Amino acid sequence: MTRPASSGGSDAIILTGLRVRANHGVYDFERENGQDFVIDVTARLDLAAAAASDDVANTVHYGELAVEVTDAVRRDPVDLIETVAERIASVVLEHRPVQSVEVTVHKPDAPIEVPFADVAVRIVRERS
Repeated sequence: MTRPASSGGSDAIILTGLRVRANHGVYDFERENGQDFVIDVTARLDLAAAAASDDVANTVHYGELAVEVTDAVRRDPVDLIETVAERIASVVLEHRPVQSVEVTVHKPDAPIEVPFADVAVRIVRERS
């Protein structure tokens, strides 16, 4: 049996809309009361071996990854969602098959005085 060709980095495991209650924010009331954050993660990796073998050992278990990401968001309150996004990217890149990751952290209850649909930061990080 021949091995499927590599994806060239276009394969991905995508987690969208992970909702996490945490205590991040610049203001004291954000730290005290907490708020919801919504996380989107796109982990880029070659999924050809996993598809060919039908074995979870050849990929990143998305259920476990979701728990790791939400745990990373819950711990150690920080001021900026940029810092939270960087923390998430580091957690995802700890998985050796992951070549790069895109992380978006949405802050739907951001303390902004004008109406808004969304506030978010997005970062992209690659394995060094």
